Amino acid sequence: MINMSDLANDIINGKRLDRNDDLDFFVTAPLDEVCSNADRIRSALCGDNIDLCSIINGKSGKCSENCKFCAQSAHHCTGIAEYDFLPEEKIVNECLSNKKKGVHRFSIVTAGKTLSDTDFEKALSAYRRINEVCDIKLCASHGSLSEEQFILLKNSGVSMYHCNIETSERFFPEICTTHTFSDKIQCIRRAQKCGLDVCSGGIIGMGETWHDRIDMALCLSDLKVRSIPINALTPIEGTPLAGRERLSEEDILRTTAIFRYINPTAYIRLAAGRNLMKNSGKEAFVSGANATITGDMLTTSGNNIRSDIEMLSDLGFNVTAD
Repeated sequence: MINMSDLANDIINGKRLDRNDDLDFFVTAPLDEVCSNADRIRSALCGDNIDLCSIINGKSGKCSENCKFCAQSAHHCTGIAEYDFLPEEKIVNECLSNKKKGVHRFSIVTAGKTLSDTDFEKALSAYRRINEVCDIKLCASHGSLSEEQFILLKNSGVSMYHCNIETSERFFPEICTTHTFSDKIQCIRRAQKCGLDVCSGGIIGMGETWHDRIDMALCLSDLKVRSIPINALTPIEGTPLAGRERLSEEDILRTTAIFRYINPTAYIRLAAGRNLMKNSGKEAFVSGANATITGDMLTTSGNNIRSDIEMLSDLGFNVTAD
């Protein structure tokens, strides 16, 4: 039996887990030991800073891709609001409001495989304007872009690009067939080549195995991803995954901790589904997580920024932007 405390000490002292390691023990080890030692790794290697990100759904619905979990896919009938790229003023005002409430990062997220030239120019204009009027870190999530587009994003003030791999390479075809896992990896590498940090994670609870979750964590480690959002599936009526049973809180906590062991210096970012946990996922922040998405979130209910900051401050995190 692996001693979780010894493993945590080894990771703190420089050991890194990889595909040569047998990691099956993570699934059966006592949850309290897995989580408490993941928190020790987080504290030792990342400190007590917390990273708070808010997002705005800049363009909603009518997506050409058939991802089974997504309410915004044109392949599903979910009744979601559909609209074109939001007015720049609305985006900028939302960013200013969130910054005032204490958020560290802001991202425009758009539905679709990519952006049209017109919408991409609108995104660039919005990022430039935000960069002029608001001291906040800028992220972007616009699907698959070219190297030229990534360079333009970086020059407009964006420092991080979001592109979820969603799950393991093995399980990916079970949730999407209109693009491939390889497409995701190529997009991430293009963004990194152009000097952008990458935010990439996935969704748990879609029918994948524990091995799939561990494989996803290893893939993100191989890619040296800076920020890893973990979403717990919220089944949405009208999608193919509408009938799936929601994950237990214990599964979410174990997954969060495992991702910390495998990605010890990354932001492990709680995302969709956190509001389904007790106390807005408070336990996860002493199980390895050190970042979260806060405020209104796309098609699932988000968490109140002020309440999040109070909770995280009470846990001893530094909520002041660095």
